[in-house]
Amino acid sequence: QVQLVESGGGLVQAGGSLRLSCAASGVTTRPYAMAWFRQAPGKERLFVAGISRYGSTTYYADSVKGRFTISRDNAKNTVYLQMNSLKPIDTAIYYCAADRRLATAQIITDRNEYDYWGQGTQVTVSS
Repeated sequence: QVQLVESGGGLVQAGGSLRLSCAASGVTTRPYAMAWFRQAPGKERLFVAGISRYGSTTYYADSVKGRFTISRDNAKNTVYLQMNSLKPIDTAIYYCAADRRLATAQIITDRNEYDYWGQGTQVTVSS
């Protein structure tokens, strides 16, 4: 069974940085496409960034483009989200997700298409 465990969340002031990590276990075939989503209180879970199986393709929501960077280390089965220039509107629970069916260079932003989810990590940005 695939398990995803996020870490790295916390409290940071506006303008600061955080790096989230998502460690995957139980992946016995080729690497999965991965993504980060976030959910603010009372809001729906939204796509933040995605990365293809071997990292050749990345895609970002407009709201984080130029501030966040997604990367992966397949040798460590870990995906990262570097978040810079954080704003109070970035406050949310951040979830890691994996999709085992996408083509090699494909990314998808629809949360309903993802097969596995982590438990989430809280990111709070104070003004």
